[in-house]
Amino acid sequence: MALSLDREAFSRRLRRLYASWQKGEDEFGGVDAIVVAVGVDEEIVYAKSTALQTWLFGYELTDTVMLFCEERALFLASRKKVEFLKQVAQGKGAEGGGNGLPAVTLLVREKNESNKANFEKLIEALKGSRGGRRLGVFAKDKFPGEFMKSWNDALSKEGFEKVDVSAAVAQAMAAKEEGELQLMRKAAAITSEVFTKFFKERVMEIVDADEKVRHSKLAEAVEKAIEEKKFLAGADPSAVEMCYPPIIQSGGNYNLKFSVVSDKSHMHFGAITCSMGIRYKSYCSNLVRTLMVDPPQDMQEHYGFLLQLQETLLRELRHGAKLCDVYAAVMDVVKKQRPELLGKITKNLGFAMGIEFREGSLVINSKNQQRLKKGMVFSINVGLSDLPNKEGKRPEERTYALFIGDTVMVDEDGPAVVLTSVKKKVKNVGIFLKNEDEDEEEPDKDAAEDLLGRSSRAALLTERTRNELTAEEKRRAHQKELATQLNEDARRRLTEQRGEQQTQKARKSNVSYKSAALLPKEPHVREMKIYIDKKYESVIMPVFGIATPFHIATIKNISMSVEGDYTYLRINFFCPGSALGRNEGNIFPNPEATFVKEITYRASNLKPPGEQTVPASNLQNAFRIIKEVQKRYKTREAEEKEKEGIVKQDSLVINLNRSNPKLKDLYIRPNIAQKRMQGALEAHVNGFRFTSVRGDKVDILYNNIKHAVFQPCDGEMIIVLHFHLKNAIMFGKKRHTDVQFYTEVGEITTDLGKHQHMHDRDDLYAEQMEREMRHKLKTAFKNFIEKVEALTKEELEFEVPFRELGFNGAPYRSTCLLQPTSSALVNCTEWPPFVVTLDEVELIHFERVQFHLKNFDLVIVYKDYARKVTMINAIPVASLDPIKEWLNSCDLKYTEGVQSLNWTKIMKTIVDDPEGFFEQGGWSFLEPEGEGSEAEPGESESELEDETFNPSEEDEEEEEDSDEDYSSEAEESEYSKDSLGSEEESGKDWDELEEEARKADRESQYEEEEERGRGRKRKGPPGRGRPHPPKKKRK
Repeated sequence: MALSLDREAFSRRLRRLYASWQKGEDEFGGVDAIVVAVGVDEEIVYAKSTALQTWLFGYELTDTVMLFCEERALFLASRKKVEFLKQVAQGKGAEGGGNGLPAVTLLVREKNESNKANFEKLIEALKGSRGGRRLGVFAKDKFPGEFMKSWNDALSKEGFEKVDVSAAVAQAMAAKEEGELQLMRKAAAITSEVFTKFFKERVMEIVDADEKVRHSKLAEAVEKAIEEKKFLAGADPSAVEMCYPPIIQSGGNYNLKFSVVSDKSHMHFGAITCSMGIRYKSYCSNLVRTLMVDPPQDMQEHYGFLLQLQETLLRELRHGAKLCDVYAAVMDVVKKQRPELLGKITKNLGFAMGIEFREGSLVINSKNQQRLKKGMVFSINVGLSDLPNKEGKRPEERTYALFIGDTVMVDEDGPAVVLTSVKKKVKNVGIFLKNEDEDEEEPDKDAAEDLLGRSSRAALLTERTRNELTAEEKRRAHQKELATQLNEDARRRLTEQRGEQQTQKARKSNVSYKSAALLPKEPHVREMKIYIDKKYESVIMPVFGIATPFHIATIKNISMSVEGDYTYLRINFFCPGSALGRNEGNIFPNPEATFVKEITYRASNLKPPGEQTVPASNLQNAFRIIKEVQKRYKTREAEEKEKEGIVKQDSLVINLNRSNPKLKDLYIRPNIAQKRMQGALEAHVNGFRFTSVRGDKVDILYNNIKHAVFQPCDGEMIIVLHFHLKNAIMFGKKRHTDVQFYTEVGEITTDLGKHQHMHDRDDLYAEQMEREMRHKLKTAFKNFIEKVEALTKEELEFEVPFRELGFNGAPYRSTCLLQPTSSALVNCTEWPPFVVTLDEVELIHFERVQFHLKNFDLVIVYKDYARKVTMINAIPVASLDPIKEWLNSCDLKYTEGVQSLNWTKIMKTIVDDPEGFFEQGGWSFLEPEGEGSEAEPGESESELEDETFNPSEEDEEEEEDSDEDYSSEAEESEYSKDSLGSEEESGKDWDELEEEARKADRESQYEEEEERGRGRKRKGPPGRGRPHPPKKKRK
């Protein structure tokens, strides 16, 4: 037969049923046999009889009688069903039972006769089981039909006593096995997909378009959605069905039960409750959410309290707890915090679920004494109804209800595990519209104009134009609010930090020898030759006839040259005034001391009579050994510097369970070794572990992850899991704050030598295979992410970049696609990756925004002013408006200007005198409509900036210099005749410009030598390097 039956599951579950019966308490333990009869009734969706059949056999068997006697199980069914049931009747069970299993007897039902002979056999078996009087039945299950009627009549004649065992059998079936839990997880995943990708999106479309849609029509659309594969998370559509018709309610008319149906009222844009449950392979799931359109503060507070109650409920649902105690714990929270809501909360807080949608004997209420067991699955639902809306004017706005619910699994130790992973915070379920105050102000005016005969088309156009203008004005108004708030927050933050003086880190003092006794007694030292002590990393040199040790760290560089008969060895030392490096500055423990800057030694290349070597050989050996020791010292210092500031991580707690979420065949970036290698990423109790094929291990703890980004392979050649860390970790002898795991999708390189044809069968097949591969990989990664989020109780959330909001730019050397996520701006596909946390951003400034330029630059200023600003270059000007819209929606302040600014100097000025900066208007100097809005058109933005920073006026000559120094790089690249710089430059030919450049170079060299460290270092003419604002003295 085509249908197969899982014999192991049947045996295991039948044994469980019998064990429960034999040790049963109360009524269940006292019954002599259990009778289950199933007829045909299309209207009955859930019944204990059919649920028991599905649980045992995997299918519903209509017109079948099952008897469970003490030592035998008898099944009376049609010939086809008996053929199917023979799979369980074979083997141990058929003969005489064993291992706690009864013997199985199959009887074939006759079609034409009254089945008298079969009924007699069944009744005889009932009488022979235990006392033969008390029968366990499912009292609520009553099936119509001739066959059922004749069977019930035969039973009634014998006068058996009937006992309802529904609750006891439900208790035996309630704790789910792993296979059942997998089906319920899948059902919950499908419910989540349909809600997120269809229902929520459709409601947002309706609200955006201001459509009038009836609740019943929307519910029908949800039912149709489950026929589409894209909403089914890869499940077979034939195995998916609704548990009940979706219930959608709004507009003051709410009934927080699952037995109601969606009415024909139009959806009201307030609190919209939606309940939907999807059944997969007979196993149910349930999800309830409330979408709120422009919720007032009161509604948001009630919703927050509801989330708190659900969290309490999840904590209390644990193995061994009584259902009434769980209910009482939640009610205690209500009594303590919001006693006025006691009468408005739902009467029960959920029920057990499985093959049946609602198990009536396992309801979370004040009276239920049943205990929870690990593996039970509940639909938990918490709601508040008849809540008054103070801001409501119309009848449908005056009251509202809030309702949330999830499918959860009872765990052994911790709180219940949520299977329906649909986010439910206010920001996730709130639909916030822009204020339409201006539209509401003028209804009377519009009505008057209509009476005067204005056409409807004209009215529509006027309305539309007014709305569009309002949207732009609102954006500007919002930015002004943000500007005020930005300056206030920044001033407060800097004032708080003022007390924390930053101690400048002194350079490590390297002492060669702590006492003269440690000086080596080598012949070279006594003979006043240069000697290198490798143990103490020191060079001992003769200085005025005294052997003087210098630590290798004090030597900046060495050079050797041969001139005629002599070899010269020149040793340069670090000292104040010689650059130590870009960021280190002149950091010395005692900079006022006297320093040796350089020493030169000379030795002859001629061999004296009687000597074995030439004198210069000492210098040659010294040169070679100093280089070696210096290289070794620098390598060690670099490694120590990498380890500096590394926060010690907790140890990874390994979960020995084999069912850990795991992804295989991934590459890691950055590479552990020189050659990239594959490995597996596995999620454990408190973190991930990546194990390469070579055995290298990289551990990433959940509490150290700042951003977890999942970059799907849509439009990309790789699929990526990227982790941006709070604290750097060490591997491959380097520190890393960004680690990613990826795998390639399809061919990254294409062989252009192949003769390709668009209808070539091989190419079409390869494309099809690549599409399937992409889908398969995406599904595998999504499953991994869902399991990890469930494992971490959603403490770790993976963000998916919004590709439609992405824009091209060059944060490093090459252009890449930068995409926003919910909390960051990222690019994970190129290396090095780019991740900026939006919460750390103070403001965004657009540079080189001019109508004749194709590109502009974006500067990100951080709240930590000591941190270097981030620049993204060469963004297409077409992306400017979408970026502004995105930043505005994220409550981030942005400004724009035509010039490129010297941000190093600007940030230093702010950090040096934050009070002065904010007294002069703070960040308003970047505003095009700020203090400099009345400036002349030819005046550059740099001048506005200097005026804001420096109220003191300088002499005219310096202002002319500033104009020369600070013309835009963009103008030179575009050869613009209308220069924004000084008028003197316009109209000069190349020869004159070259002459000016040479003159300026000579002057800057002269100034650098004469006024080192004091004078202002002047730059070359425009176009040579990045323009920046000139430095002016402050009073």
